[in-house]
Amino acid sequence: MNMNSAGMTQTSDAPASPLGNAGQVPPSDMDRNPVHSAPDTNERNDAPAPPVRQPRSARQPEREYRVAHQPGFVLHSYPYKETSLIADVLTRDYGRVALIAKGAKRPHSKLRGVLQTFQPLSIGWSGKSEVRTLTHAEWVGGLPPLEKSALLSGFYLNELLVKLLARDDAHPALFDHYVSTLNQLAHDEPVPIVLRKFERALLKETGVAANFTVCGRTGTTVQSDRIYVFDPERGPRPAMPADTAPRISGKTLLDMEQEDYSDAVTQTQSKFLMRFLLAHHLGGMPLNTRQILIDLMQL
Repeated sequence: MNMNSAGMTQTSDAPASPLGNAGQVPPSDMDRNPVHSAPDTNERNDAPAPPVRQPRSARQPEREYRVAHQPGFVLHSYPYKETSLIADVLTRDYGRVALIAKGAKRPHSKLRGVLQTFQPLSIGWSGKSEVRTLTHAEWVGGLPPLEKSALLSGFYLNELLVKLLARDDAHPALFDHYVSTLNQLAHDEPVPIVLRKFERALLKETGVAANFTVCGRTGTTVQSDRIYVFDPERGPRPAMPADTAPRISGKTLLDMEQEDYSDAVTQTQSKFLMRFLLAHHLGGMPLNTRQILIDLMQL
């Protein structure tokens, strides 16, 4: 599968991304400089002097709104006006940010071949509005390309990040886990296990993952020989006959906490459990790439 033909990073002649329109945010107006009024020359000499406003550069240094050489990955991009793109970018120290890449769709733009998904970048931007202006993007290498099923799995990771991560919320550990996951996919590690580990890390880093080893209601430790269901907000509890949620053995829960997926039963049960938990935290929002993966690979 060709990276450009996959359409995650769209140009004027590229097909649509599997993410659809996920993560689109219309650009905000650029901040305007405040207007300073001239002092009143008719003021009495004994009147208190009006407060002196410092110039904008002194009150709000421009360097506060410039970022340079930040590690990042393009998660998704879409056209903006005639010649530009808006890129949804995952960065290590600033989280998920939206950047306008001006002129990136022009045939001879240096950005045209750089803003590709799954490629490690060094990027810079300026501005403080919701959508900033990309000032620099350079490919730094270090990761082999994703191909075939690994490429589709990478799109799935990106869609999860776009739909579950809030903007400007940094998660350095999750960024490092994303890099590690792309590397594992590129080296043909077992896809279901790689995805389960990332899904679990994503829920933990965003603060919505309950403890897998302790019953939420009673505080008792999960027993490997018992059957449980998982409350997305409170954690596991012993299964009851009327439960409709996926049933999971205590051993599966303990294995997942230890990232041990060597047991075939653990692999199967963890698949259905994570699908259930992600659906809850997405609030019913569909995952386009998940459905493609289900259809193609029965993940």
